Amino acid sequence: MTALTPDHGATDLSFLLDHTGHVLRTRMAAALGEIGLTARMHCVLVHARGEERTQAQLAEIGGMDKTTMVVTVDALERAGLAERKPSSTDRRARIIAVTGEGEKTAERSQEIVDGVHREVLGALPDGERDVLVRALHRLVDGVLAVPVESPRPVRRARRSE
Repeated sequence: MTALTPDHGATDLSFLLDHTGHVLRTRMAAALGEIGLTARMHCVLVHARGEERTQAQLAEIGGMDKTTMVVTVDALERAGLAERKPSSTDRRARIIAVTGEGEKTAERSQEIVDGVHREVLGALPDGERDVLVRALHRLVDGVLAVPVESPRPVRRARRSE
């Protein structure tokens, strides 16, 4: 472990997952920052491509609250990467449409995200990479698929897609 965690003989899974998630998010933020994006902006761009999705739908995909989503889309609009448009299927709804420049930026940002993931997984021997990814998928699809209700809400970590 590290000096930050007490050694009491049991694996501190919370620390391991929190720490690796946090450091991965900081690496991702630094890498995407080089092209002027945040992880949230990247998430909205890549998920708004090729399919009509509302702000609410994109917020759900990205694990964002309404206020954060509005701020993120406002930033994308100011940068000329996305725009709010009426839906072609529901005249009451507005969708987030990716502009031509946004398409190019989304492609570049996805390359960056994939590169960060390759770099991190590349730190593991070949056999361990596949085992780790499979194990994480098994947890996400199984016992850790749905948050447990609690009288004291736990702040959800933001995803770095």
